[in-house]
Amino acid sequence: MNCRPGCAACCIAPSISSPMPRLPHGKPAGVPCPHLDADLRCRLFGQPERPAVCSSLQSSEEMCGNTREQALRWLTALETATR
Repeated sequence: MNCRPGCAACCIAPSISSPMPRLPHGKPAGVPCPHLDADLRCRLFGQPERPAVCSSLQSSEEMCGNTREQALRWLTALETATR
């Protein structure tokens, strides 16, 4: 499954515990990643600085749902359940 343009739910809802450029202590849940561009695309995509957790996350119908809002709700619930 390809990512939905303009979504970025996976770059907002989850926390990221590993360091990355501009975020040496990771990213808190619910905070948009500062590496998103104006079109909500990852500027670190394909770069060695991109955290492994980001590279390993694969979009799926279950995770992404039919809308950005569904994806945000699903990922937020997963984040809460795995704290």
